[in-house]
Amino acid sequence: MEGGNALAQFVPLILIFAIMYFLLIRPQQKKLKSHQAMVSALRRGDQVITQGGIIGKVVKVKDDDEIEVEVATGVKIRVVKSTVAQVLSKTEPAEG
Repeated sequence: MEGGNALAQFVPLILIFAIMYFLLIRPQQKKLKSHQAMVSALRRGDQVITQGGIIGKVVKVKDDDEIEVEVATGVKIRVVKSTVAQVLSKTEPAEG
């Protein structure tokens, strides 16, 4: 009889973990996955907003997790790809 009682004590803990997984952990993982997909799809010509609030146009995509963003005519800054918060406008892929 004690085995059934011990199991009954763990059921609320299991339910709490399941609720936390579906309400906190799973949505965070989905958000992270979509952000990584957005960052990996960055191309030259995309208009982006960084987490610091800088709006600019991607001029060059470098392989080492870095992009070059033009914030004004002739003013280019280097930005880490993962700090891009949002892509405002996408460009069509270049044919060739």
